[in-house]
Amino acid sequence: KKSLRQKAVDELKHYYNGFRLLWIDTKVAARMVWRLLHGQVLTRRERRRLLRTCADLFRLVPFLVFVIVPFMEFLLPVFLKLFPEMLPSTFETESKKEEKQKKKLNAKLELAKFLRETIAEMAKRNKADTG
Repeated sequence: KKSLRQKAVDELKHYYNGFRLLWIDTKVAARMVWRLLHGQVLTRRERRRLLRTCADLFRLVPFLVFVIVPFMEFLLPVFLKLFPEMLPSTFETESKKEEKQKKKLNAKLELAKFLRETIAEMAKRNKADTG
């Protein structure tokens, strides 16, 4: 079990790495915007990265309130429970990323199951109509 000091150090490292990754993403996004302004076309992957970075920058504003105001970081878990998408993507932990991927996969599986059942039902109707 980690001590309180070790937990605080781990959180500080997490925030430092999150801000560092956000800074790197922002620099890359600025280069993409520069390319766009000069008439170049972005690939689909670059466009998605640019949109994600812009969304992260907009999410950063309310997040900074929690970092700047003293003792407000204790309310951060409450607000994250109420607004789960408030945290910029560079600050997400691996467990949260895996949880999101599992939810997306389950939704896709449910959709595939529904579509398979629908197609099977349509095939039965067509077979009955032509038979």
